Amino acid sequence: MNLDVNVPAVGESITEVTIATWHKKDGDTIKQDEVLCDLESDKATFELNAPAAGVLRVLANEGQTLPIGGLVCRIEAGQAAPTAAAPSTPAPAAAPATTPAQPAAIREMRVPTVGESITEVIIANWTKEDGAQVAQDEMICEIESDKATFELTAEVAGTLRHAAQKGQTLQIGDLICRIEQGAGAPAAAPSSAPAAPAAAAQPTAHAASAGVNASPVAANILADKGLDASSLQGTGPGGRIMKDDVLKAQQAPAPAAKPAAASAAAPAPAAIGDRNERRTAMSPLRRTVARRLVAVKNETAMLTTFNEVDMKPIMDLRAKYKDKFKEKHEVGLGFMSFFTKACCTALMEWPAVNARIEGDEIVYNDFVDVSIAVSAPKGLVVPVIRNAEQMGFAEIEKEVVRLAGRARDNKLTIDEMTGGTFTITNGGVFGSMMSTPIINAPQSAILGMHNIVERPVVVNGEIVIRPMMYIALSYDHRIIDGRESVSFLVRVKQLLEEPLRLLLEV
Repeated sequence: MNLDVNVPAVGESITEVTIATWHKKDGDTIKQDEVLCDLESDKATFELNAPAAGVLRVLANEGQTLPIGGLVCRIEAGQAAPTAAAPSTPAPAAAPATTPAQPAAIREMRVPTVGESITEVIIANWTKEDGAQVAQDEMICEIESDKATFELTAEVAGTLRHAAQKGQTLQIGDLICRIEQGAGAPAAAPSSAPAAPAAAAQPTAHAASAGVNASPVAANILADKGLDASSLQGTGPGGRIMKDDVLKAQQAPAPAAKPAAASAAAPAPAAIGDRNERRTAMSPLRRTVARRLVAVKNETAMLTTFNEVDMKPIMDLRAKYKDKFKEKHEVGLGFMSFFTKACCTALMEWPAVNARIEGDEIVYNDFVDVSIAVSAPKGLVVPVIRNAEQMGFAEIEKEVVRLAGRARDNKLTIDEMTGGTFTITNGGVFGSMMSTPIINAPQSAILGMHNIVERPVVVNGEIVIRPMMYIALSYDHRIIDGRESVSFLVRVKQLLEEPLRLLLEV
């Protein structure tokens, strides 16, 4: 059985390490717990020990930088483990030889596939500590995507070994942890921690060749930037120059000659009042949403077109029938059902707005799955109303209420939040007058609703006061031209200002 050896979590703020020195060569036969190589971060050097005996296959070279969880090497287990060289004279038989403990079977647990469009997750919380004994099917951690949170359970019983730290982002298939099966699973070798300072005090071959006591990362930066290391003061063990020392030296401004008058300048007045700052970590969901939104801005040709809607006809219709509607259907008649029905009709007439790009192809949908943006306790989520084009007003309102309730209770599933073809977001509930909503990838368009404000407008040559709403359509110009976007929004406006068209389908 082959065993992958990945970069372990070596500190809360450390996200990458460099292979400093290999102590074993590719193809060497190694023992369990034998030191394979030195890993160096910008803070210290660590030893990487073999988790099992076998034949070593080196997959990362000296000087190569790897992220936490990156693959360092592979051990081909099942090979004959090395034995100590036999002395020329036989060892005395008086000391009884103790049978060496067999290495525990190790089960690797990797990030499972949790949804069609989900490519990465974040370790939200470890419910079991590193080294804890776990039972089969016992929850060991929570993993969180930009859509939902999932529980990861132990596949077998044994001793848990973390391979990723809380808050770390992993790709689908990346290593999360290992479980050492069987009773008496070996604990982590205690000798590796004390050895780290000693290893850190020795300059690597790369740094020594330059005549500088610097870490490989720092030495590479010095060489790339052509900096003189003689003026730098190292903060590492034994005065070693670390990555932070070089970066701080780069950022330090060069002293400039000051005119004599500057010394006599009056100092700036001290700030008064309460000037406290508070720092809180971004939630995994917020970090993922932020990254995805920036990606959409960078990867699409996004534009926004605007229009306005006279909401009086809909408001009059609701005022007249809302009580009978609720009495019959046991749900309130809101604005969302009108907007959803209007968008479904317009999307069928302008199918490019309901399509998406996949590679060099355009995928058109003959159905409408409407994503509804909902503000949940953990952030914005977009549950999906399936086949909204086939629903009536009451069915849409009931589905909106159901999905919004599940969002507030953090009970939405991946299936309920994936696969939408078009999104509607209502910033008006928070008082927004106008906005440019960001596309919900891989969709190609999103409709933004805003608040309703009474404004003077001209109707049939007369100035009247009407409840008006601005609506905005953000769209991907790679697939949707100006004609489609403007025509779609005009059609939505027409259907909302004459709601009988929705019933008569004209």
